[in-house]
Amino acid sequence: MTAQNGFSHLNAEGEARMVDVGAKPVQRRLAVAEGRLVASAETITALREQALPKGDVLAVARIAGIQAAKQTSSLIPLCHPLPLNKVAIEFSVEDTAIGIRCEARTDGKTGVEMEALTGVSVAALTLYDMMKAVDKNMRIEGIRVTNKEKQ
Repeated sequence: MTAQNGFSHLNAEGEARMVDVGAKPVQRRLAVAEGRLVASAETITALREQALPKGDVLAVARIAGIQAAKQTSSLIPLCHPLPLNKVAIEFSVEDTAIGIRCEARTDGKTGVEMEALTGVSVAALTLYDMMKAVDKNMRIEGIRVTNKEKQ
C-alpha cells in the first residue's frame, strides 16, 4: 500500500505512519544479513585463545544479537512487531576479522530484513564493546541483507 505521495510510510499530508499490512497474506519469510568486525591479528589471536579480558565475547555477542532481533520493533520506529520463529547468529573468525551472519524467520505479513540487520548490528556492536580495551582501531563494515525469501 502506497500513499498518494508515493511513499508507503507517509500519509497524504506527509506525516509518518505505520504501513497497514492487514490485507497481506501470512507467508513464511526468511532474511539473512551479514557484516564484519575488522580487528588486528593480535586481537583475533586473543579471541581464539579465550584470552580477552571480558571472556567469551562470541557467546555474549550471539545472545545480544538474538535479543536485539527480538526487540527490533521497539528500536526502529514504524517497524511491525513480528512473531519470530527463528533467529540464529553465526560467526566466522578470520585472520583479521570476524564475519557475522544473522538469519531470521517468521510466518507473517511483512518481511524480517530489519530483524536480521538488527541482529548483525548489535552482535557487531557487542563484539566492539567487549574488545575495545584491547584494540582501539577496530571497525564495523559491510552490514547488508544478503538473502530475502518468502514462500
